[in-house]
Amino acid sequence: MAEQRVYGGQAVLEGVMMRGRRDMAVAVRLPSGEIAVWHEPLSPATLAQRMRSIPLVRGVFVLWDTLVLGMRALVFSANVSLVAEQPSAEGRSAPGQATSLLWLTVAVSLLFSIGLFFVAPLAVVSLADRWIASDLLSNLAEGMIRLAVLIGYLGLIGQMSDIRRVFGYHGAEHKAINAYEARQPLTVETVRHHSLLHPRCGTGFILIVVLISILVFALLGRPPLVWRVLSRIVLVPVIAALAYEFIRWTAAHYRYRVVRFVTWPSIALQRLTTREPDDGMLEVAIVALRRVLAAEGRDAAGPEPGSPVVPVDQSGQPLVTAS
Repeated sequence: MAEQRVYGGQAVLEGVMMRGRRDMAVAVRLPSGEIAVWHEPLSPATLAQRMRSIPLVRGVFVLWDTLVLGMRALVFSANVSLVAEQPSAEGRSAPGQATSLLWLTVAVSLLFSIGLFFVAPLAVVSLADRWIASDLLSNLAEGMIRLAVLIGYLGLIGQMSDIRRVFGYHGAEHKAINAYEARQPLTVETVRHHSLLHPRCGTGFILIVVLISILVFALLGRPPLVWRVLSRIVLVPVIAALAYEFIRWTAAHYRYRVVRFVTWPSIALQRLTTREPDDGMLEVAIVALRRVLAAEGRDAAGPEPGSPVVPVDQSGQPLVTAS
């Protein structure tokens, strides 16, 4: 069963990305009703792959690898929409421009996340620090604000119609993974009945990051503000690495009641980022997972999905097979 627990994924625009140890695939629903699928082997030479056996160190590299792969999947899903609207290459971004846009998006996303969830709560607490006598209370107040910002942010974006569809695909991704790990056939009828929630979800990981940050920053006391701001930036990789190890350990021992109790808050938070998917969303998630399983020589029980599947390249263009 431990070998099974190497599959995960991410919701993208009108689709789902699934990944295993050696392969990844993204499936996106086209306006025509077809499902476009892009498959790519994962390079075994990446730092993330080489560092997987080193505790703590591996977390930083695996998370970076996951972030970049997720951004590539999002860019692909956007390309698919552009190709569907404009089949010719005229007016679309060149590969080099797309790569530059990808890295710019990653950089901006990281800066925004660190600013919103780490620096902003500290700035708010610093305004009231003169009236907070205890260093511990100051750090706890900052942590509570950080947690409130996280919950409020997720709740707010969840009201947007486009994001709600992404959250529906997020739910479909979880259901497909849960069905596979339960050794159930990967069919819409079977996958539909599985849980929306999963112990290895990225939403739960973010909550663990927030909670661990409270403990880590409490150990630093209350140095001058400039050092506190720097610590909130510099220690993000350390906190993320600790959170990764925690998620990894609890997922491996989730069958124990005490572990399920400890991880209940992170599981509950997933209800903000998942929605009950329709059958079309489930079908897309199943197609992506089946493609990865087939590439890695694993069995995917159940008949093929009913919608036509169109293999495409990274730019979203259909692959032409030799006759």
